[in-house]
Formats: sequence, structure tokens, C-alpha cells
Amino acid sequence: MERLFERTLFASRWVMAPFYLGLAAALVLLLVKFLQELFHAIPNVVAMSESELVLSILSLIDLSLAGNLLLLVIFSGYENFVSKLDIGDHRDRPEWMGKIDYSGMKLKLVASIVAISAIQLLRAFMNIGAMETADLAWLVGIHMTFVVSGVLLALMDRLTESAEGHGKDPHLEKGTVVAEGTVIEHGSDGKSDNQQNKSS
Repeated sequence: MERLFERTLFASRWVMAPFYLGLAAALVLLLVKFLQELFHAIPNVVAMSESELVLSILSLIDLSLAGNLLLLVIFSGYENFVSKLDIGDHRDRPEWMGKIDYSGMKLKLVASIVAISAIQLLRAFMNIGAMETADLAWLVGIHMTFVVSGVLLALMDRLTESAEGHGKDPHLEKGTVVAEGTVIEHGSDGKSDNQQNKSS
């Protein structure tokens, strides 16, 4: 009974799979909007002023960053919470796939949001003459909120890593298992007796 219950709970992770499929569909919607912006800009590029062209390009960059954010959430979220992607050593496999844990995904997610917010803020400054002071202040405040949140998340992860490594002998190789109650003596060169025996 217990094993059946645990297997059911473990299989419930597949409930998340349609969410990531829906995000993949949202990526197609972003592509449609990207192409719409691009085809709108191309015929009018000669008549555009420099600032209008820059604003149009910033809109395209904004959409591409949102697409990158979606891909990051789809791949990392699926591999962290549902199942590993069985694509083998495909030559087009991104280097970060399979290497980003939940903590790393949070940091990259916030970094992407900060980048998107910065693009929005830059677009507002490019069109500052048509912006209300209050609206501009809100944009700056929201952007700074994202920046501070990212810094605090990175700091929390750093403190967590430090806490996990607290009490470990820095001279031992990573992954070395030491039995409880074992006393490790270090030589004059700072190496443990175990490491000195390996080198000899």
C-alpha cells in the first residue's frame, strides 16, 4: 500500500508536463509577435528617425529575451521537476542543459527578468519626452526592485552553500567520505595523511 502510494506521488510529477507544453506554445505566440514587429519595421525603415529605429530594435530584443526566458523555464523546469530529456549527446544540445539546478534556475530567471526590465526602461528613456514623470519613476522603481531581488537571491544561495560546507576539512578532496569519529592529522605541508599516502 505504501509503495503504491509513493509511486502515485512520484508519477504525479507528469501533471507538470502539459504546463511546459503550454509554455512551448507561448513561444510560438512570441514568434508571431516578433515577426509582426519585424515586418512592420522593414517597410518603414527609410522613413523612420534614428530614435524610432532604435525603439523598434529594442522591441525585437525585448521579445527575444522573453523567448530565451521561456526556453530556460521549459528546459530547466522539465529536467528539474519532471524527467531528464533523453536526447543523448546531440550536437545541438545547449551546454547549460542538465547542469542548472533549481537554485541556478532561479538566479538565471531573475537575471533574465532584470534584462527585460532594463530594455523596457531604456525604451522609456528613448521616448522620455512623451513619458510622465510618475510613470518613469514607477519603471525605475520596479527595475530596482528586480535588481535588489536578484542580489538578495544570489546572497541567500551563497550563504546556503557556505552553511553546507561548514565544518568540512578544506584539505580533503571533494567527495571524500570520512567515517564518523575518524581523526585526520595534517602534515607540515597542509596535506592530510591520507593524501600524502596517495602522492607517495
